[in-house]
Amino acid sequence: MAPRSSLPSSSKKRKHAGSSDEEKLLAKITTLEARLIDAVTSKSSLNPLADLLDVAYNTLEAQALSKTIWALYRVFVVVISNDLLLNIVGSEESKVVRIWLQEKLNSYVKLLVGLMKDDDGTLKTSALKILLSLQKHLSTSVSKAPGSSNAARPQFHTSHFRQIVYGLLLCPASPRSVGKLDPDVRDLFMESWLSEYDDLRWFFLRESAGLLSTYSRNQYPHAAENLLSLLEKLTTFPTEASELNKWWVEEFAARPPKPKTRSAEDEDDVGEDPDASPDDADTADDWRKFFDEPSEKDLKSEQKAPSARLHKLTIHQSLYSLSSHKAIFTRAWLALLPAISAGPMEDTKTLATRVLNVMHRGVMPHLTRAVLVMDWVASCVDYGGTVGLLALNALFILMKEYNLDYPSFYTRLYSFLDRNLFHLKHRARFFRMTELFLSSTHLPVSLLASFVKRLAQLSLHAPPAAIVMIIPFTYNILKRHPALMVMIHRIDETYEATNDPFNASEPNPTLTNALDSSLWELHTQKSHYHAAVSTLARIFEEAFTKPNYTLEDFLDHTYSTMYETEARRRIKKEPAFAFDLPQRTWLPSNTNEGAEEDHITSLWKFS
Repeated sequence: MAPRSSLPSSSKKRKHAGSSDEEKLLAKITTLEARLIDAVTSKSSLNPLADLLDVAYNTLEAQALSKTIWALYRVFVVVISNDLLLNIVGSEESKVVRIWLQEKLNSYVKLLVGLMKDDDGTLKTSALKILLSLQKHLSTSVSKAPGSSNAARPQFHTSHFRQIVYGLLLCPASPRSVGKLDPDVRDLFMESWLSEYDDLRWFFLRESAGLLSTYSRNQYPHAAENLLSLLEKLTTFPTEASELNKWWVEEFAARPPKPKTRSAEDEDDVGEDPDASPDDADTADDWRKFFDEPSEKDLKSEQKAPSARLHKLTIHQSLYSLSSHKAIFTRAWLALLPAISAGPMEDTKTLATRVLNVMHRGVMPHLTRAVLVMDWVASCVDYGGTVGLLALNALFILMKEYNLDYPSFYTRLYSFLDRNLFHLKHRARFFRMTELFLSSTHLPVSLLASFVKRLAQLSLHAPPAAIVMIIPFTYNILKRHPALMVMIHRIDETYEATNDPFNASEPNPTLTNALDSSLWELHTQKSHYHAAVSTLARIFEEAFTKPNYTLEDFLDHTYSTMYETEARRRIKKEPAFAFDLPQRTWLPSNTNEGAEEDHITSLWKFS
């Protein structure tokens, strides 16, 4: 037997070789970083920056790539801090270096934007952290850049932040993966930045609306969904100006000069704010003018203290203006809603449901004018089902709290009453909302009669779990509106159920003649096979002295819950378990004794 070799196996050789190559790569990264930092301080050649970028683009191993992007981050922070990137004064040679550095920074940012979709969890979160940290350094540098006309007031590096928003919403292809916005990146951005810092939220909303308007759905089909995934989680939107107090770019912490009021502008022939920069005019003049019209809630406050027009404010002043925050919030949602409706029907329904779930509590209170979303909400009613119900709820809130005039609301609600409603999972939500919609005592009796009559008619084909919702629902309406009592006390001899005057095919609930009809359908439920239904239906034969039913007690009933209730019911009297069958005279029998019985007679003999 040959002696065992002391040399490592081929697999161990490959492992050692790979480990050696990795160590060399890590050492190379460290060396390049040190050389670049020394070059910045000594003002020597920065050519190793291109080599370090090549390493970042060509490295496939996650650990080495993570070390490379952090090394590049530290290098660029030193470059920015030494005013090598944004200094607009100097010789022609320094301008060439500055342009070259800007190109390398853009290449680095493009790599980081792609890494936000990486499969490695550390890389994608590190990329986001680096991008936001660079945003702070670049904004500080551009505010203090020598030779800049804007050096007297804080600035925000908009072009860099636009790349971040581009990566979050459009999710461009990465060298390592492609797809929707990663949940880890979304949650990290929301919790650490978007929900915390007022300046980042303001600029994010502004840039998001611009991106959705620039790029079509065919190019980036998931852009609207990505934006919705962030906006639906935004629960810290300010409601008072005093809440605007936390800034990612620290220079914004200094309060801006007070803007000119409208009365002062009327006296002054100068049409622009003296502090307004050319960049402000280019980016803000068009959209902020649209939101200058005040809402009815703000008219009284404006009469007490005149305010400045939003399109006259500088960026710094806009960040301290609650009206400005509401304006860009409104603009972002008005850009998002049409983008949601532009996709396939199934995707549109799914996204519309998510929007309508947060519309009443997370969107409408922060809009400049809540009625701006009326057209989109009204169009969602046509989808029917859960989407239509949620849209009706949003319309009702617009009518109740924001004085929206929508005459066809109850006609649209009445159209939801069909036999399919009681077999769907959202029937409990429908009854909950409908009880709210019909709670007003100022509604026409003819309209209410149509609803209760239509529900009674549908109860003939509804499952027991749905009927136990209809009966207390109808009882509450009859008790609240005594004029409907004629529908259960009609004794007109000329009236017959076979000649019911109710017109079930009439779409307008005020023209169905339901008040001339009766609720005979609920009377028949006394003979229902289920004891819970038949017992509950007898409530209409008693005096209406009981308090209103709590509808929530009946909304969660299903076949299983009703079976469990019957199975757990205590039996007061034991049923008979044996008894004698009476003689069935109607069965055929043989008169002749000894004759053979026929087959049917033998089957009906039990003893």
